Amino acid sequence: MTGSAWTYDEGGPLGAASTPPSTPPARPSPPHPPVMTDSRRRMETARLLSRARASQGELRTRYEDDVIALNMGVASDVARRYHGRGIPDEDVDQVAYLGLVKAVRGFDPTLGDDFLSFAVPTLRGEIRRYFRDAGWTVRPPRSVQEVQARVTAAEGELTQRLGRAPRPAEVAAHLDVPLQLVLDSLNATGCFRPVSLDAPGLDGEDDPTRSMGDLDPAFASAEARLALRPLMEELTERERRIIELRFFENRTQTQIGAEVGVTQEQVSRLITQILARLRRSLAA
Repeated sequence: MTGSAWTYDEGGPLGAASTPPSTPPARPSPPHPPVMTDSRRRMETARLLSRARASQGELRTRYEDDVIALNMGVASDVARRYHGRGIPDEDVDQVAYLGLVKAVRGFDPTLGDDFLSFAVPTLRGEIRRYFRDAGWTVRPPRSVQEVQARVTAAEGELTQRLGRAPRPAEVAAHLDVPLQLVLDSLNATGCFRPVSLDAPGLDGEDDPTRSMGDLDPAFASAEARLALRPLMEELTERERRIIELRFFENRTQTQIGAEVGVTQEQVSRLITQILARLRRSLAA
């Protein structure tokens, strides 16, 4: 068993009686390992990584797996710093464990023996990349995402230095970035985890949806009105009056005929002709 304090031959731990019993005893379980200190974990990690470097195939994979198991607590500690930021904690933990696997696979012990100095930045990078790619409910441009954390940190620093909240121009000068980028990052506040419209307001207020307007029935005809306006201007004054009386004042054909001085039959033919011309013009 790799990385274990126990070594076995076919009969049991080495150093036992050379004559095996007739019925082989059950394989003893290793004792629970003592709580490992940071220095001991670093030494054991370095030892396992050196052996993995000198091994190939399945044996190397086993050594690397032992390193991963040995340092999962480190990954959990790094992930814990990012809990409660809008992404489920268990998802952040899984991303940290994935970063640990990548760190173990990519670490070269010939370039240095301090694995954690390489692994911790790798874990943080994986978590931050996951937040950037999967954490935004409303996704602003990447440049805004990247500068927003810097703006937040700069605001805290400048507030202590100035004794007041800094102006956007002061933040931009402090970070040496364009003012518009700072303004965009401030406007993007809340995009990462926006408040639900169904959430109750402060001081027992109703949720925001109760104060929102309803659907305007005029929206459905707005496009038709815009399309017909120039076509209506091409009609004669009498034709426009007939259309107005029929479709806006809901007059009968007899009433329309009495006002414009024609018979009811003529009004019917005129309306048919006008509508046909309007349809042809729209189709064209």
